[in-house]
Amino acid sequence: QVQLVESGGGLVQPGGSLTLSCAPSGFTLDYYEIGWFRQAPGKEREGVACISAMDGSIYYTDSVKGRFTISRDNAKDTVYLQMNSLKPEDTAVYYCAAGTLGPKSKRTRVRVFNPNEYRYWGQGTQVTVSS
Repeated sequence: QVQLVESGGGLVQPGGSLTLSCAPSGFTLDYYEIGWFRQAPGKEREGVACISAMDGSIYYTDSVKGRFTISRDNAKDTVYLQMNSLKPEDTAVYYCAAGTLGPKSKRTRVRVFNPNEYRYWGQGTQVTVSS
């Protein structure tokens, strides 16, 4: 069965840190772009970060730049989202997704952060930032 499996969510105080993991089942991430998305209650799903397994390109949405870091462990074929300086507004269900967005020249930020560009999705993991 082809799927993505996320882990690492939880409850953390403002200013704290969490690391999310995303691993594939039934396929390899080698030829994909891997994105992290989040969805808060009553809001649309938004793109947070993306990494290309093809060329290592990395993209962040402005609200998380300098606080979140996306990375990939090639040996484990796992993608991580290190989240520091967490804020209450980061509270959401976080999803990882895999898609093929083509060469770097065609990966506009609009496409990179568009959920419709991604084929495989994980089940989501809850991140709650609260004191």
